[in-house]
Amino acid sequence: MTTGSSGMYVIMVTMPALQAEFGIDRGGASLPFTLIMLGFGFGGIVMGKVADRRGVFFSTIVGTLILVAGYLWAGFANSYMGFVIIHGLLVGTGISATFVPILMDVSHWFHRRRGVAVAIAASGNYFAGAIWPPIAQQMIAASGWRSTYLAIGVLCLVVMLPLSFILRRQREAEDQREEAPQNAYIPSSELGLTPAALTNLLFIAGVGCCVAMAMPQVHVVSMCVDFGFGAARGAEMLSLMLTCGIVSRFTFGAIADRIGGLRTLMISSALQCLALTFFLPAQGLMSMYAVSAIFGLFQGGIVPCYALIIRQFFPPAEAGQRTGIVVLGTVLGMAFGGWASGEIFDWTGSYSIAFIHGIGWNLLNLLIAGFLIRRWRAGGLVAAAA
Repeated sequence: MTTGSSGMYVIMVTMPALQAEFGIDRGGASLPFTLIMLGFGFGGIVMGKVADRRGVFFSTIVGTLILVAGYLWAGFANSYMGFVIIHGLLVGTGISATFVPILMDVSHWFHRRRGVAVAIAASGNYFAGAIWPPIAQQMIAASGWRSTYLAIGVLCLVVMLPLSFILRRQREAEDQREEAPQNAYIPSSELGLTPAALTNLLFIAGVGCCVAMAMPQVHVVSMCVDFGFGAARGAEMLSLMLTCGIVSRFTFGAIADRIGGLRTLMISSALQCLALTFFLPAQGLMSMYAVSAIFGLFQGGIVPCYALIIRQFFPPAEAGQRTGIVVLGTVLGMAFGGWASGEIFDWTGSYSIAFIHGIGWNLLNLLIAGFLIRRWRAGGLVAAAA
């Protein structure tokens, strides 16, 4: 997951170079990230379903080959729109195979410490964010963004393909785990909701939290350029933010094992909303470092909570596909949030309104989490789960 998620973060560091080479504005430079997230989201549904039927090993092999093809093709792209489309169709889809299928596979093998297990696996995505921005920034400065894309594409092939074989399982073991007690679940009807209604609410919640999450993650490098700190400082802040996100995922995974995914989602979302407000007055170098760290510590636990909620309220055989649907909501939020923040900046010349826009979407996530917790309590499920 750490290697496969590289494309999600390399593009953030590449944005200033794209603006210079193709003569585009900030909103236009955000489009490849938007298309990556769309490919990641819709690809997650497909790859989740493939993993449910064919196994995580097969989906990871296919995703690796797609991702490598995307990197290499993007490195030779002659037009900006071709570069954008490649990121949506190939890079985003390839990344999706290293997220939803792996999270669901891990969730099947653990029960008592499922939250921590899922958090450890999900941290691969944030560990990618911690290491890739500074590496990509140095490579771009030394040899340009095209050579950087080609080099990372070759690296993904060399690293990911052999590691995929670790995910092979004996079919008998998979059949046995489907029957295991730890794979028992609470029907969504006990929340007073149909499976489709619960999935749709989680989808909308995912959109809300990630529109807010996208603002600092996608634009912190560009913000540092605007403040005169330089792209290298911005890459360091993004790395710090996502390193703290790893700590956040471990912490909230342990919390989820004690209080459940729904209440953990509520806590993490509320803290993310608070952290967003800290960005509004921050304009100095040290204050930006501090707020980036705080934001990472608060927001990292949100997305793994959705996987835990789905494993709690849906049967294991549906876990991959339904998680893919909800993750689609999160990546649509990231895609829209990343693009909208750039457009708001182009309109206003400031990121302040963009942060306020993100806070509003974060409040929507909080409302849905609160609604589901009330339904859970009303149905007496707190006692049943205990």
